Amino acid sequence: MLDLRMPVLDGVAATAELGRLGTRVLVLTTYDTDAEIERAIEAGAIGYLLKDTTRDQLVDAVRAAARGETVLAPRVAEKLVARMRRPEPAALTAREIEVLRAVADGLSNAEIGRRLVITEATVKTHLLRVFAKLDVGDRTHAVVVAMDRGLLAR
Repeated sequence: MLDLRMPVLDGVAATAELGRLGTRVLVLTTYDTDAEIERAIEAGAIGYLLKDTTRDQLVDAVRAAARGETVLAPRVAEKLVARMRRPEPAALTAREIEVLRAVADGLSNAEIGRRLVITEATVKTHLLRVFAKLDVGDRTHAVVVAMDRGLLAR
């Protein structure tokens, strides 16, 4: 059992390494974003629990994981099912990600244009495309959704 955020080696990397050694890993963390869940499961975690799990639930989960059963917190299972049911979002281009990263850095459209050597009108066009692809209506929400989906580093 391990957390996702640890000093030296993060939980996802530790999960992958332990999996290569044949050890089952049950994640116990506070992070319930789609990106964090997917990274842990893809790395081989047999389960994903949140730190609000009760002691009895935790004991049951450890036993189930030891038997090789997948264990997911109800909220995590709901997120995974919802993710599977929604269509795959349109991918952002490299330039759209650059523009969004600059937004996350707090730059104005004019400042983004200067940084990326493009016109302010081109910045606005990229942002409109990003908003449409992420199904958001403003810059702040675009950054939050992009971070949640793992498109921007935290």
